[in-house]
Amino acid sequence: VQLQASGGGLVQAGGSLRLSCAASERISGIYAMGWFRQSPGKERDVVAAMSRNGVGTYYADSVRGRFTISRGNAKNTVYLQMNTLKPEDTAVYYCAATTGTYYYTRTSEYRYWGQGTQVTVSS
Repeated sequence: VQLQASGGGLVQAGGSLRLSCAASERISGIYAMGWFRQSPGKERDVVAAMSRNGVGTYYADSVRGRFTISRGNAKNTVYLQMNTLKPEDTAVYYCAATTGTYYYTRTSEYRYWGQGTQVTVSS
């Protein structure tokens, strides 16, 4: 599957953005999905993840309560709604997919990656 992330941009602290991850094929019921982010000089870390059936979700402590991962009705899109953004959320955000059942939080567990979209939050 090919993934394309979009929706990044420049936003002021406290604002919102919605990232989209469009897949080249159906992902609902087939792929577990994840959103990761990476800042310069840092590791790529999980932000949110969703199980293959869409029921199980995981959020990093730093974003829980502010970010929401969801699937679109078109069954080939995953979203990351980001609210109350903070300057420390600034990073390149990547979507990823794997054929496992559960949600996964490590980069090594994902086989397919999108190209990344830049999110910059100004203070």
